[in-house]
Amino acid sequence: MKKLALLTLGLAALTFTSSSLGLALDKLSLPDGFSISVYAENVKNARQMAIGKTGIVYVGSRGEGKVHAVVDENKDGIAEKVVLIAEGLTMPSGLTYKDGDLYVSEVSQILKYENIDSTYTKSPQGKVVVDGLPSEKHHGWKNIDFGPDGWLYVPVGAPCNICETVNDGKFDDPMFSSILKVDLSSGEKQWVAKGVRNSVGFDWHPQTKELWFSDNGRDWMGDDIPPCEINRVSKEGQHFGYPYFHGGTIADPEFGEGKKASDYVHPELNLGAHVAPLGIHFYQGSQFPAEYKKTLFVAEHGSWNRSSKVGYRVMMAMVENNKITDYRPFIDGFLNSDDTAWGRPVAMLTLPDGSLLVSDDFADAIYKVTYSK
Repeated sequence: MKKLALLTLGLAALTFTSSSLGLALDKLSLPDGFSISVYAENVKNARQMAIGKTGIVYVGSRGEGKVHAVVDENKDGIAEKVVLIAEGLTMPSGLTYKDGDLYVSEVSQILKYENIDSTYTKSPQGKVVVDGLPSEKHHGWKNIDFGPDGWLYVPVGAPCNICETVNDGKFDDPMFSSILKVDLSSGEKQWVAKGVRNSVGFDWHPQTKELWFSDNGRDWMGDDIPPCEINRVSKEGQHFGYPYFHGGTIADPEFGEGKKASDYVHPELNLGAHVAPLGIHFYQGSQFPAEYKKTLFVAEHGSWNRSSKVGYRVMMAMVENNKITDYRPFIDGFLNSDDTAWGRPVAMLTLPDGSLLVSDDFADAIYKVTYSK
């Protein structure tokens, strides 16, 4: 577990493209050489994104129950169309794409939309490929993806702020507070990580193939504790401490008595309390400078349970030999000086040209970050 200062060096004013919605991109700062523009507008509650083989970007939503296709028809780097694929779903926040099919997570099941690149305009019907997941909506949003092993990875958040979910009178399901993986050919489920309060973002290290994930710390322990976390799974089935310990060593006042911090895996990095890390993304594109191949981008969605707001930015963690050596802002400025926010970043996606998309479920937008010398 490491505690690193949040550095603000190297940020500069950026070039920006104006928006018909009045998005305040001129308030944002990025490192030298980077610029940001609007890739798509009017993408309601834009959350996790996935790209199809034809370049269509598919987008889940947090509270709208909708899934959209975002289409750059003339290949000019800006999406001209936002097409509604499905609606009336229950919390379809997460999605992923594989072999021409789109997979969408609802709170208690995963749907598959076949041949989505040719059917997205035809109101396709999803087929249930995973069911029987808990139906509790508290922390029920699921970021999903296929791992290097071909299994579908699915987090199941805690159905509460803080509670035990095994041998509990109200919530008694071992799937809560975990990350699972599912073999879609057999339906078999295996534990990836336990003791995970609410992970809404994960990715695999490009060299080691180990899973890294974000986790949101509990509420109502004060402004500055406990920290949110970035974790690494070095062995499947490890327990990361929730609800007994937070940030590795902070005993929970309700559930920590009689427990030992050494029995659980500690975070690779403790973040600020309540910054709400969601999507994390190892950049492997070819457009950014070479050192960014070691960068883990982290979308800090921003606080609600704090007297003054924190987060509301995209950070970059520099990873060397499986250790985070630095953590500093990449996109900053979504939070105004009067403690109001105009944007909340959620997830990242690298396009084939190496540019980076960032979704924003507050501004209903997707931004595009590019680099030029």
